[in-house]
Amino acid sequence: MNDQKSNDQTEIRAAEYVRMSTEHQKYSTENQADTIRQFAARRGYQIVRTYADEGRSGLNIGGRAGLQQLIADVEADRADFNVILVYDVSRWGRFQDSDESAYYEYLCKRAGIRVEYCAEQFENDGSISSTIVKTVKRAMAGEYSRELSVKVFAGQCRLIELGYRQGGPAGFGLRRMMVDETGSPKGLLDRGDRKSLQTDRVILVPGPEEEVETVNWVYRAFVEDKKTEAQIAAILNDQGLLSDLDRPWTRAAVHQLLTNEKYIGNNVYNRSSCKLKKKRVVNPPDMWVRSEGVFEGIVDPDLFRAAQAIIEERNRRFTDDEMLEHLTALWREHGALSGLIIDETEDMPSSGAYRHRFGSLIRAYQKIGYTPDRDYRYIEINRALREMHPDLVAETIERISALGGTVEVDPETGLLWINREFTVSLVLSRCQETAAGSLRWNIRFETGLAPDITVAVRMAHGNQEPLDYYLLPAIDMNWKRLRLAEENGASLDIYRFDSLEFLHRLATRVNLKEVA
Repeated sequence: MNDQKSNDQTEIRAAEYVRMSTEHQKYSTENQADTIRQFAARRGYQIVRTYADEGRSGLNIGGRAGLQQLIADVEADRADFNVILVYDVSRWGRFQDSDESAYYEYLCKRAGIRVEYCAEQFENDGSISSTIVKTVKRAMAGEYSRELSVKVFAGQCRLIELGYRQGGPAGFGLRRMMVDETGSPKGLLDRGDRKSLQTDRVILVPGPEEEVETVNWVYRAFVEDKKTEAQIAAILNDQGLLSDLDRPWTRAAVHQLLTNEKYIGNNVYNRSSCKLKKKRVVNPPDMWVRSEGVFEGIVDPDLFRAAQAIIEERNRRFTDDEMLEHLTALWREHGALSGLIIDETEDMPSSGAYRHRFGSLIRAYQKIGYTPDRDYRYIEINRALREMHPDLVAETIERISALGGTVEVDPETGLLWINREFTVSLVLSRCQETAAGSLRWNIRFETGLAPDITVAVRMAHGNQEPLDYYLLPAIDMNWKRLRLAEENGASLDIYRFDSLEFLHRLATRVNLKEVA
């Protein structure tokens, strides 16, 4: 590769793009930048802008604010550079469709900006040889992720078979125990705690005696006393008992307790999967990975099987048509439908069963011709946002921890206490469309909790993924609610960010020697 600087070459303005993914830590952004700068010096390039994605997977462009901003600047003719410097093809992305990688490069080329790979052994000059090599490299980058996914999944399955817990809370009546590589206990993990060493593992052990007794009472009430999940939840709430999440019991929470094999000591994995950043899918039972009797069970296996038989018989009772017939009859009886009406009716599938079978309650309503007096689509959207919120919290904790910070989650309020220095409230705001076609977002401040910073996550149109983030400090916010438009002026948009990278950096711990 000829990278000698010619004597008559004038200095060319360049931008650098660097990306570090969690599965490829050896290529830190600093190392990439060092190689890129050496390359630029040899070519006579002046680096005027840096786009970075730290701790971001290269499987797709989602979540990669740096690459998104680079492409946006190029397409909007805001780019004040003529060259984009990237460490190698894989840092541009490990897209599962190599054409997607080529597409983003083509957008730059079409705008008159070329992309150069600084650590590759070919010139990205459009020649036949470079095009062939680059195509192979793109395919190899995608294949690497696929192979890694297979290896990781195989490793996780092996750990399941050995009886180790793979993520997720222990559940009511159980606790997570950290053990070393020899299986010797090292201590119980509280909610939000993680194992300290890569060689450590986690197993499930019985929890407090009173919780174990409560779990067994739930099974006996369901099997022997023929009580429904909703009735059991009501009794537990009347006794003032809270679930493992410190919340009141619901029908769904009781149902989950009655159907999870961990209560008889079984380790079950791959009930659902989300590989290579694709849509999460629910897997059929024949795809589950199961290891039996690896934990100390707290429920008698015969009692557990009796509960499953009742649930299976109840589920087998209704076909899709029969479920819709029951829904139609309930509509005629009450003149309206809701999740509460459905759940309070005996000998009828739960509202959760309708959501699972038909995708949502609204879709089930559509199949019988029922139209609610109000537009209840927001209920389904809010439900999806509630399910998304824990993932956002977990990602934030992981990123801050990777940067040397600490995050504690208040189990009662959900506030994040970062480095024991300031508190953060994460709020997801659904996108709403006005009659005129404009987009609006309503932000609710937790005034009673008084967080130092409210992170308002504005969802994009369609409410499938985040659009941007507003980091709103309490000292500047005097409202209980805030209504945002697409553009909000400098007084508010000064707090807008394309990613949570700024929040992550607020929590970064810096060695005092480095500061000095």
